[in-house]
Amino acid sequence: MPHTMRWWNVATSAPKKEEVLRYLGHRNQQVSDELLARVDQSIARCVQIARPACVQRTFLASELPIALPGNDIAAHLSDAAEVLFFAVTLGHGVDQELRRLSYVDPLEQVLFDAAATALVEQEADKIEANVRLASAERGLYCSWRFSPGYGDLPLGVQPSFLQVLDATRRLGITLTKSNLMVPTKSVTALVGIHPTPQQGLASSCAVCTLREFCALRTKGLRCK
Repeated sequence: MPHTMRWWNVATSAPKKEEVLRYLGHRNQQVSDELLARVDQSIARCVQIARPACVQRTFLASELPIALPGNDIAAHLSDAAEVLFFAVTLGHGVDQELRRLSYVDPLEQVLFDAAATALVEQEADKIEANVRLASAERGLYCSWRFSPGYGDLPLGVQPSFLQVLDATRRLGITLTKSNLMVPTKSVTALVGIHPTPQQGLASSCAVCTLREFCALRTKGLRCK
């Protein structure tokens, strides 16, 4: 049977200001003290509202519960002994605040959105780090996390992905008709757990299906 874990992280730590600025498109240009103060306020507000929650399950690589089409994910999981699936979300409160700000303060909405993006990615980083640590304690090694929509792994796997994790019931994550997640500040991903160290595994814009309309890429930035 797969191992299942769920936890709520109510007292989450704040994302780094540098990461929030990166999602705002900052490229070492001068930033006013007033704007930096507003960024700090947005980060604090986001941490106050967010309710990070996660669920994860681990399966033997030979017994995956869903099909994962694509050459990139096949290469990513090549020689994996196990595969860990996870979903993490900041909760519906963050989406509600983004909608409210869109009516009353568009600039604050942009700042809050960047803070929320940095926060959910930080939470995903924490999960990945914990998986790496737990695997190392077993003498195993991890590949980096790989999400639906990356490379040639289609977003069409999202319904099955969420079903495997029971993420709608456990975390309240649902999908739009185009398989985008609600709450919007949510991440699904999988991590390969391998018996040997993995060489040459690095994320690349060149294999991402979102590259043509990625706002970060058009500014010369990367999400990893």
